[in-house]
Amino acid sequence: MNSRADPGIRIALIVVLAGVAAALHIAKLPPAVPVLQRELGITLVQAGFLLSLVQLASMGLGIVAGLTGDGIGLRRSMLIGLALLTLAGFAGGFAHTVGVLLLLRAVEGLGFLMTTVPAPSLIARSVKSTQRTRMLGVWGSFMPFGTALALLAGPGIMGLIDWNGWWWLIASVSLAMLFWLARSVPHDPPHFAGGGPAWRARLTQTLGARGPWLAALTFAVYSAQWLSVIGFLPALYQASGWTGTLGAVLTATVAGANMIGNILAGRLLARGVAPRRVLWGAFGAMALGAFLAFASVTEQAPVLRYGGALLFSALGGMIPGGLFGLAPRLAPSDQTISTTMGWILQWSAIGQFIGPPVVAWVASQAGNWQWTWVILGGCSLCGAVLAWAIERHLKRVAV
Repeated sequence: MNSRADPGIRIALIVVLAGVAAALHIAKLPPAVPVLQRELGITLVQAGFLLSLVQLASMGLGIVAGLTGDGIGLRRSMLIGLALLTLAGFAGGFAHTVGVLLLLRAVEGLGFLMTTVPAPSLIARSVKSTQRTRMLGVWGSFMPFGTALALLAGPGIMGLIDWNGWWWLIASVSLAMLFWLARSVPHDPPHFAGGGPAWRARLTQTLGARGPWLAALTFAVYSAQWLSVIGFLPALYQASGWTGTLGAVLTATVAGANMIGNILAGRLLARGVAPRRVLWGAFGAMALGAFLAFASVTEQAPVLRYGGALLFSALGGMIPGGLFGLAPRLAPSDQTISTTMGWILQWSAIGQFIGPPVVAWVASQAGNWQWTWVILGGCSLCGAVLAWAIERHLKRVAV
């Protein structure tokens, strides 16, 4: 891919970087929690609300953000989202109470949605049809890349400029992306000024179609697993004696490995590999990786457990990469791609909201993590069935 020779690829990469900037706002909080507890006196419960507010916003507003993007314009929606992230980020650095941080966190959740939901449609519109699936796979890497970057860089940066400076630094990144995207990405076509299907028609068309539901439910069973594993890895590493900087690096590496699958899925789909095979391979790898990471037979083999977590995340990344690549084909029309993406992200948030508590409850009942792989494997089995249904649907609509 030569972005200098192909302006469409250059635009797509700028959109991906805007997504990374948005992801940094979401991922900046976990490494800051100990500092916020020390300096602002926030409790673990309040920290949990700070972490979950973004998911609550996505659960309630995902499809609304998609409708907005399809209605007012993809580029315009991303610019508004980046502006909200920038303003909330700079204001957050001046916050002195948890209440203000919670309010601004909700604003960041809305900004994140308005930035990321229209992005796949904007990428699909910008690149050639032969490059679309591959670039949408690259887009799928924005969240793991931003998460890994924040987990790795956050502690060191806050040691130099405290949490306020960390907030302002990330706000500066989104501000830079706001200007870069405004300067480099062409304006939305005229039909976004008020033409095209009304929002009720787009909503009805999206929710009445089979494709968006299949993609959304598949993403939900994936995200429920992924956040459950990533969220509880530090506890596993602490039990293995991997604490401090080592634990942070290991967790960030597992999160970052997700990019491998994102990009690989786009390449495989672009080469004509059947979607069912890509998704089945990913769900199979997640099931095996979860078994290696959590089963009692690997309890005395921490390196093998870590290898299982890497396998789980790296090849599991083919699921978001594959679904983002398939989104234009699963949407009922070109005018509902962002709405479809919003619905997918809404169910992704539902999966992330439900998965970790269920896994934690099973672990507490069992007294350890040894049965976690059974729950995650069940999610993978559901995902495999949904992948089969997706391929049948794509064959039906192609006729």
